[in-house]
Amino acid sequence: MTSATTLNLASILTQNAKLTPDNEAIVCGPVRMTYRELEQASNRVANALVKLGYGRGDNIALMCPNLPYFPIIYFGIIKTGAAVVPLCVLFKAGEIEYHLRDSEAKAVFAFRGTDELPMLDRVKEAFAAVDSCSHLIALENPQAEPLDDSSLTMFGTFVGGESSEFETRPTSPDDTCAILYTSGTTGQPKGAELTHLNIFSNVVATHEIMQAAPAAHTDEQRTMLVTLPLFHTTGQTVQMNTGLYAGNRVVLLPRFEPKMTLDTMAAERVNFWVGVPTMYWALLNFVEQNNYDVSTIAENMNVVKSGGAPMPVDVMTAFEKRFNVRVLEGYGLSETSPLATFNHMQRPSKPGTVGQSIFGVDVKCVDDDDNEVPRGTRGEIVIRGANIMKGYYKRPEATAEAFRNGWFHSGDIGTMDDDGFLTIVDRKKDMILRGGYNVYPRELEELMITHPAVSLVAVIGVPDDRLGEEVKAFVVLKKGEQLMEEDLIEWCRTRIASNKYPRFVEFRDELPIGNTGKIFKRALKEEIQ
Repeated sequence: MTSATTLNLASILTQNAKLTPDNEAIVCGPVRMTYRELEQASNRVANALVKLGYGRGDNIALMCPNLPYFPIIYFGIIKTGAAVVPLCVLFKAGEIEYHLRDSEAKAVFAFRGTDELPMLDRVKEAFAAVDSCSHLIALENPQAEPLDDSSLTMFGTFVGGESSEFETRPTSPDDTCAILYTSGTTGQPKGAELTHLNIFSNVVATHEIMQAAPAAHTDEQRTMLVTLPLFHTTGQTVQMNTGLYAGNRVVLLPRFEPKMTLDTMAAERVNFWVGVPTMYWALLNFVEQNNYDVSTIAENMNVVKSGGAPMPVDVMTAFEKRFNVRVLEGYGLSETSPLATFNHMQRPSKPGTVGQSIFGVDVKCVDDDDNEVPRGTRGEIVIRGANIMKGYYKRPEATAEAFRNGWFHSGDIGTMDDDGFLTIVDRKKDMILRGGYNVYPRELEELMITHPAVSLVAVIGVPDDRLGEEVKAFVVLKKGEQLMEEDLIEWCRTRIASNKYPRFVEFRDELPIGNTGKIFKRALKEEIQ
């Protein structure tokens, strides 16, 4: 590589391994890994990958929950110059196969899983169907009996004997660092190509926001708790990457559970936490129902952040009062690395808004002709800045559609007030937001229509007190066919991730059709409002 300008995201780890090598970097249960240990472990992964011939221009998949494996492998991949492709741990075999094939992944690291959430068998099935994916490295569950499978390359064997020293390969700021898959409102999931500069710029901007929060104890290393999944852009960049860049302790919980989260907040003296509104709701309910003492948590917490869905004002107010901490809302997408706007510490928040644009990012609302609309008027939210992806992987048409007149078009509808505070009015067309996870009706509809008894299907979100929205399918059966609601739900459950399958099915003789010949979903939504 001849470019005079190089930037590799892994430098955020390497720098702190030099400056504070003995400070804790990753905490997960009994594991307490220093910056030196994390650097060395990721170096062993990098050496093993280079030995197989992988590097700049290659894509390598990673399917793992919030465990130390994730940052070790994530930075190991990036250090070689390759791009990491994180996969949702809820994916079924067919979904995994699609993502491996579409990303042209050369190798995949996969966690074995647990009895409640087995993963490896699904990955093995998908891996066998994708000829271009040459290596499957299995990540053991340290709490289970050792896996006896000679067909697999175990992680310990993969890195065994590798050197703990590695010189990070130089990469251009515009080289792809990660490919994060996001479904649009139509078609199959698309891979957003995020560059080293995209993610690094968002890390720096997020860090500046966090540092503006007054420290509870200025003489201590700050602590970040991660309960959002690391395969998702928020957990990955706003928390893991930003926390390591800041030299924080990054505490990982493999899954969100109210009591465990609260206990961890207290025991680890957590200063920063990011959650979706349903998590705030669950913590408040647990505290109130169990008379849980939050005084230690309140003493140490600097700031908490919310995203993924609008935060009900009453939930925000109750949380701030109970935990004596300020809740800040923000907005972003996978394509924006992710943060685009935020309620900053330097001025009072406006509850119900997602704040103002972050450093180096411009945001406005436009009409159908891409003209900026007057303040307070609804328009599509468009964004530009160093955080914007370089495009959708292997999808030039979709990329061209998203980028017009120098701005990324989010597909979300919002309003902006005179102070530049953004309010989200509508989400991307038909997207369902279930407990902070995006569910795209088209993906589920395309699956359900393959059922031999199904003639027509429309999927919408219905209100749910706990999750915000739940998934409901309206189904027209083929003539002469009979099917029970629970049987169709079970059929879907075994074929798609657990956050996506319908919890409600309603059979109808026909569905409303609009004047363009498409199913008129708005009529279905209006029926349940």
